[in-house]
Amino acid sequence: MWLSSELMFFAGLFAMYFTLRSTSGQMWAEETAKLNFPFALVNTIVLVASSFTCQMGVFAAERLQPRRTGGPLAFTRWGMNQWFALTFLMGSFFVAGQATEYAMLVSEHVSLSSNAYGSAFYMTTGFHGLHVIGGLIAFLFIIGRSFAAKKFGHFEATSAIVTSYYWHFVDVVWIGLFLVIYVLR
Repeated sequence: MWLSSELMFFAGLFAMYFTLRSTSGQMWAEETAKLNFPFALVNTIVLVASSFTCQMGVFAAERLQPRRTGGPLAFTRWGMNQWFALTFLMGSFFVAGQATEYAMLVSEHVSLSSNAYGSAFYMTTGFHGLHVIGGLIAFLFIIGRSFAAKKFGHFEATSAIVTSYYWHFVDVVWIGLFLVIYVLR
């Protein structure tokens, strides 16, 4: 139910973006030319890849394996904590990339208050970024809970699975935003 409400929230942001875009065609063309597509593509690839590492963590949680059973480079024997820690690092990389992109755009005089494009860009990507940060916090809680639990069981595994649903949702929303903002200029 909660993910459905989040979906409606982002649908509203997409509607705002398309409405402003349809009324400001020339400005939109000028402002989107300032976007760094290769940079955003690398950032997107990292975020999408984090969905795969997250899912590997879910598979480990379903096996009730919170920690690795082999060496640090024996990826096939990693537990949920290792996969979720890697997912956390990748998500953090994405957030840092977004912050870097914001700094680059501000230096190009694109800000939240500069024009309709700036407002739409920062509102959509900013709210998405806040959701990514929320997911990163959730990963820390799940990893912490696995260390605090005397025995890793189905309750902890279910919490990991639910967190992965949210993370996959955030990734899918970003794919939509990336396509709309960077590809459909």
